[in-house]
Amino acid sequence: MMNALYYPFHLCHERTLERLLEDYGAVHFRDFMALRLTPLMGTTAFPDRMGDYHPEHLKAGRIIQGHDLSGSMTPKIISSVNQDLSDPPWRHRFHESILNDRRFQRGLFADPQDAAETAQAENSPEWLQFQEETWENDSLNVEIVQALSRQRLEGQQARQFEYGWAMIKTAAALIYTIQLCHQLKLTAVTDSAAHSHLLAQTCSREHTQLENICLKREGY
Repeated sequence: MMNALYYPFHLCHERTLERLLEDYGAVHFRDFMALRLTPLMGTTAFPDRMGDYHPEHLKAGRIIQGHDLSGSMTPKIISSVNQDLSDPPWRHRFHESILNDRRFQRGLFADPQDAAETAQAENSPEWLQFQEETWENDSLNVEIVQALSRQRLEGQQARQFEYGWAMIKTAAALIYTIQLCHQLKLTAVTDSAAHSHLLAQTCSREHTQLENICLKREGY
């Protein structure tokens, strides 16, 4: 029986886990990806793992975890991310997902219901500022976003940084998925249609062979 890598998140829904364990001998989970954009800027890791919630599956070898993808991007990863960011079909799918996929939005931006800071956050979800089609064609790459991160930003530049950083996190997570699947001979499996389409676009553009399965979530 084939083994799978769940992507792009480090945790999955209980029902998704049940379905994965029905179809695969073992399911691999990455640790939370604390990506470093610069030495002074990046995301903060969450320490929880799927095995914490299902120690019986961890002990039985059905859950395999501990794939650490945190830290700075190598030059090779940066080059691959930039290829996604300069690919019109990839950019189109990303932008459509930002606008229309609630789960995709929540994976990248703070949920207004969880933001205790400002009334503006409560009234205006962060992703709403990217509704214009011009964002889909805005010229952005890792180096531009790194340069923006070193400045005091406001207005359009602040939005440009947030949009670019969201793309970088998404592209990097999918590139690491491809690498892990090839290294460990795993099937890539997700329950996020948006990420499945983006991964498929990267593989198609790069002529990369990868079994990529999307589990449709129904009723949960």
